[in-house]
Amino acid sequence: MAEADKDARVHDARHTAATLLIEQGVGISVVQEILGHSQLTTTKRYTHITATLSTEAAARMGRALWG
Repeated sequence: MAEADKDARVHDARHTAATLLIEQGVGISVVQEILGHSQLTTTKRYTHITATLSTEAAARMGRALWG
């Protein structure tokens, strides 16, 4: 069993969950609903750009430009 970091907070888990949901292609409005945010700007602050998201965005742009 994995050990939990004693310094980890539930708040940190919410940021991780938001980012993982975005990486899985879940729409930002759905993430907003899951996290219970009333403002989309709050949800946007919870999500973080990862290497996975950047790589996928670059690949999509490449396909759009060059097929």
